[in-house]
Amino acid sequence: MPLETPVRIVRELAGRGYNAEQTAVTLIAGADDPARALERVVDAADDDALRITAEDVRAALVDGTAAAPSPDPEHPSTSGGIEDENRQTESDIDSENSPVEAEVSEEMESAARDGSAVGPTDDTGGSDATSAADTGASGATGAADTGNAPSAADAAGRTVDPSLRSLEVSGDITGQSTGTGEYGDFVKVFRDRYEKLSKQLRGRVNHRPAEAIQSMNGGSDAAMIGLVNDIRSTKSGHWLVELEDTTGTFPCLVMKDRDFAGLVDELLLDECIAVGGTLSDDAGIMFVDSLYFPDVPRTYSPNTADREVQAALISDVHVGSEEFEADAWGRFADWLHTEEAARVEYLLIAGDMVEGVGVYPGQDEELDIVDIYEQYEAFSEHLKDVPGDIEILMIPGNHDAVRLAEPQPGFDERLRDIMTAHDARITGNPSLVTVEGVKIQMYHGVSLDEVIAELPEEKASYDDPHKAMYQLLKKRHVAPQFGGKTRLAPEEKDYLVMEEVPDVFHTGHVHKLGWGKYHNVLAVNSGCWQAQTDFQKSVNIDPDVGYAPILDLDTLDMTVRKFS
Repeated sequence: MPLETPVRIVRELAGRGYNAEQTAVTLIAGADDPARALERVVDAADDDALRITAEDVRAALVDGTAAAPSPDPEHPSTSGGIEDENRQTESDIDSENSPVEAEVSEEMESAARDGSAVGPTDDTGGSDATSAADTGASGATGAADTGNAPSAADAAGRTVDPSLRSLEVSGDITGQSTGTGEYGDFVKVFRDRYEKLSKQLRGRVNHRPAEAIQSMNGGSDAAMIGLVNDIRSTKSGHWLVELEDTTGTFPCLVMKDRDFAGLVDELLLDECIAVGGTLSDDAGIMFVDSLYFPDVPRTYSPNTADREVQAALISDVHVGSEEFEADAWGRFADWLHTEEAARVEYLLIAGDMVEGVGVYPGQDEELDIVDIYEQYEAFSEHLKDVPGDIEILMIPGNHDAVRLAEPQPGFDERLRDIMTAHDARITGNPSLVTVEGVKIQMYHGVSLDEVIAELPEEKASYDDPHKAMYQLLKKRHVAPQFGGKTRLAPEEKDYLVMEEVPDVFHTGHVHKLGWGKYHNVLAVNSGCWQAQTDFQKSVNIDPDVGYAPILDLDTLDMTVRKFS
């Protein structure tokens, strides 16, 4: 059993049903005889153990046979007596891999469908998943087809210093839910939404509460920040928008000939906006001269990592479905073991790990695994194919075994116990995940259905899911409309507000690939790993399957790789 690199050690342990700490892998790799050291560690492991720790390794090798030296703190993954002539140093990786264009081996290149890589576009461009899959590069579109990725046996080592990594989570509802469904809870959540979002708008207008405006003289200049309570058109084609704050409501008229009148088409009920204008002679209505969203500042400068490191962004795996693309997943996992993926140290999964049970009519006829817990057990097995030295974080989606109402808490202890093999980080939906200084807003994306249904096609569509994501960034809320398609849980505070501007906004749910930049924020909807189901056919959804956006955290450039 050749064990020339830490990655192969991880692969061998995974094949025997174990995950391992990074330090444990380093200790085994640094032993005089790594193969013998691994056998001793496995023989000494408890029968019910799922994870090999550094202490397990030290205990197994305590007598000095196949002894493992302590890792060099400056080079923790390369200490010891094994030399791998194929291993690349970080400088080798830097010189051979462009942060935007995907380098493809000769074998991959000959098998590639389009042989090109993709990068993000700006507000006006967007992406085209069809051309990415079928026609190659066109402007900012195209994808690198890595369907024939080398096997893990050909992989070179991933040089990882765990001390360089950082992953922090904020805005997680898990363990914090207080909602009882009573009327008072709804008041609290909307009051909190108003307070948070009004702070983003107070620098743009000289805000007055609704009750204060009601007592002002006719013809006065006025401005108000409020939640959209009602939108309706007049007989003359103008728009009457009723705003509500903590003191009351006030009607605001947007004339159809104003240059900003088209913004009314983007409004959703319950979102927070600001308007400024002039009161009518009887002070009963405001004629709107300006309209503002909380929005992302146009001058926003995103954060980047201090070193060259990458994260893979995926979603909607749907293990348990007959249409789960296991072969594509296998190619993706194999690619993660290659030298080409040496800088991929994080895997962020935006929900729907499994197909679930009873999610849509007739689903039981399309299930390969009918028991929900067995679905998660199967997912956990597929997760073992991912290199053990990659940090994994996942949030739930609407197919997962958590409550449907958002915000969704992370999985319960029973599900966490099933998925302990890879020691993945499990957090709620949504969560703001800061990866080495880069703020990534993780949200599964159920509200995208509502945005796409309510807004004009040029503003939001399934073919361009990132444009619908732009709308959520503009509103600074991942699910603004209450009482529609998206189930919302009343809590003491609104966990769905984007209080901080993210550097990256990552969603899934709609099974479509789309990406672009909005005011310097990269919006990515990462497709899926499930072929078209009968239900999707019935609602005319043609999924984008087997794509993995690979994000350079140091530049926020992105490459989309295809494995189907």
